[in-house]
Amino acid sequence: MRLKNKVVFLTGGADGIGWECAQAYANEGAKLVICGLDKNYVEQKASELDGEHYGIRCDVSNDNEVSKAISFILDKFGKLDIIHNNAGVSAPTKPIHSTTIEEWDTVFNTNIKSVFLTARHGLEALKQSKGCILNTSSMAGVIGQANHAAYTATKGAMNSLTKSMALDYAEFGIRVNAVCPAGVWTPMLREWADEQPDSASMEDYLDKIHALGYCPEGDVIASSSVYLVSDDARFVTGHIQHVSGGAELGYRRL
Repeated sequence: MRLKNKVVFLTGGADGIGWECAQAYANEGAKLVICGLDKNYVEQKASELDGEHYGIRCDVSNDNEVSKAISFILDKFGKLDIIHNNAGVSAPTKPIHSTTIEEWDTVFNTNIKSVFLTARHGLEALKQSKGCILNTSSMAGVIGQANHAAYTATKGAMNSLTKSMALDYAEFGIRVNAVCPAGVWTPMLREWADEQPDSASMEDYLDKIHALGYCPEGDVIASSSVYLVSDDARFVTGHIQHVSGGAELGYRRL
């Protein structure tokens, strides 16, 4: 029960890595508010967790909606201990010259502006609890990825932003870290794989890019996330934790 009675705001918490984290946090004793764009769906997913949890609709790129979400959390629980910025979009899978302005803005608003907004509205509560922030990044933001310009740009920005936030908020006892998956089987990754020219070969490709030999499910990210938001990581801040199966280590014989 490493997160007993900790209040967690988890964006994008109803699917994929977010849902794996939601289950792991609840199993460790946390109280969760998960958000997504489909109110009925996030409410239903929250109801599947044991304990006191809520699902709310929130567009994480909208200042007013994020403000209301933080107010909802404080009204229900009186405090906020952890913000996990997990909501994100990966499309489009294009180089930069093929990306439209609308696509670029959507990816940046969802993946990066959301971090700005949750910190902006949640900071005072985190000061009171000496809480922490966790950002779901990607190895694509560390080593790059072909034909995925906007997404990799947001994840590179997230990694740098995580370090700056860690420095800015350390004086308040607030830790800020990021978790960096490589390939993880989620609906988002399935969508990306289906968009590739040779989609039938993607599963084999994704297994082989990981040195450990397989593309994992989201539970491996949830395990690392529990550590980073718990007191086990009480002296860890500004860290970009690779949970990648060694995908970034270099060339190997396949």
